[in-house]
Amino acid sequence: MKYSNPIVRGMYPDPSVCRANGKYYMVCSTMMYFPAVPLFESDNLVNWRQIGHCLTRDSQVCLEGAEITSGIFAPTIRYNNGRFYMVTTNAVDHRNFYVYTDDIYGEWSDPIYVDQDGIDPTLFFEDGRCWFISNGADEQGSRIQMSEINVETGEIITPAAVLWRGTGGRFMEAPHLYHVGEYYYVLDAEGGTEYGHMVNYGRGRSMMGPFEPFKGNPALTNRNFAPYVIQGAGHGDLIEDYNGNWWFIHLAFRQSGLWMPYHHLGREVCLVPVTFEDGWFTFGEGVCSLEYDIPDLPEVSQNFSYKKTLANISEGMEGCYLRRCDKEKYHFGENCLEMTASQSPFEKNPYPSFVGIRQCEFEENICCTVESCCDEAGITLFMDEHHHYDAFVDRNGLVRLRMTIGCVSQQTEGIKTEGAVKFIINANPYGYDFTAVLSSGESVNLGYADTKYLSSEVAGGFTGVVTGLYAVGSPDTKAVFTDLLIEHE
Repeated sequence: MKYSNPIVRGMYPDPSVCRANGKYYMVCSTMMYFPAVPLFESDNLVNWRQIGHCLTRDSQVCLEGAEITSGIFAPTIRYNNGRFYMVTTNAVDHRNFYVYTDDIYGEWSDPIYVDQDGIDPTLFFEDGRCWFISNGADEQGSRIQMSEINVETGEIITPAAVLWRGTGGRFMEAPHLYHVGEYYYVLDAEGGTEYGHMVNYGRGRSMMGPFEPFKGNPALTNRNFAPYVIQGAGHGDLIEDYNGNWWFIHLAFRQSGLWMPYHHLGREVCLVPVTFEDGWFTFGEGVCSLEYDIPDLPEVSQNFSYKKTLANISEGMEGCYLRRCDKEKYHFGENCLEMTASQSPFEKNPYPSFVGIRQCEFEENICCTVESCCDEAGITLFMDEHHHYDAFVDRNGLVRLRMTIGCVSQQTEGIKTEGAVKFIINANPYGYDFTAVLSSGESVNLGYADTKYLSSEVAGGFTGVVTGLYAVGSPDTKAVFTDLLIEHE
């Protein structure tokens, strides 16, 4: 088997994986984007296809007031006794909950809440019983805590007990418990989901410990693996494949270049092989590499090229909305979207008129035609409300490029046009080049903007750039977007 990392590209952080019925299933975080928690299916752990989302209804999740780095955190997916469970935290109200389904291609239940604090929850099933695990803190510092629960109701049966206090790294997260052979293993991620990120674990004879730390901790980290494009390796989940091989699926991010310590695509999904020996396991060479060539395993093929259109949004898989989707604002035709205007997505607004697709590769070509009678409508490269680049046409028919970086915002002088405008954006690892084709057919270069100012290192947080279509104005005005094409070859 030869494959390249990341195996899933773009902003799909905090992966968790399970297996069932001959296939593998994965979920990821979505923060303030809706629908929440994308759901993927795979035959081989390398090639993944999205089959839906776990949280698609207002009755399941409320993201009103969510900041870009709040919302839905770190889901875990588990399969037990014919049922799938997805457990997560809504960082808006700081509550842990899970949903379930008996049909992985169908709807998921309304939430069942568990009154245990912390974030990054997981479920552990054994002997017909269920335990709820999350990180937390007490007077001694960070901890991983576990309570037995009634999985039908979420009721806590036993008080939270401390399993593990980690190895001293900051921001302990991603707790998981596994039972393999004669040992139980507790695993976490520490160091913050940045350049110091790392994975640590310990083993014990009982699920309650005590757990002996692995002498090779951190078991996985790229913090000293430099210069190297992949950094931030950490938060993830162990999985045994159907042939008895073990793997660790985890997040990491790609820098813009070897010597460019900026990343703007978000945290992505990577895969490393795992080897057990004498009751301990190792993650490859202890780092996440760009490529793996593993003898004696079936060949796989990967194709990272894509051509995305409005169908990728209208079919409900890749489209992402800010906090919720008010379907009355969006009317899709054949590669056409009529959008009713509302408040600006660049302000703290619950539900702006905005729909986006994650940027998944550094090299990307984007084009879309916009016709509008709104205050403004166009295409935004959106990291958060304070870090975005916007190519738009305003109510006076003036075409502009605006660049907002923190408290500084600059826009070009308007270029007068009549009717529709075709916007073209060419992306490379270091910047975006913006062009407008006016209704007269004249092509005008609007400007160039650096990718690093949309990176997590500049903007803060831990999301990635989304290519968004938006419309700002009164609700009796509309914008029409046609012939959207987002392409990577």
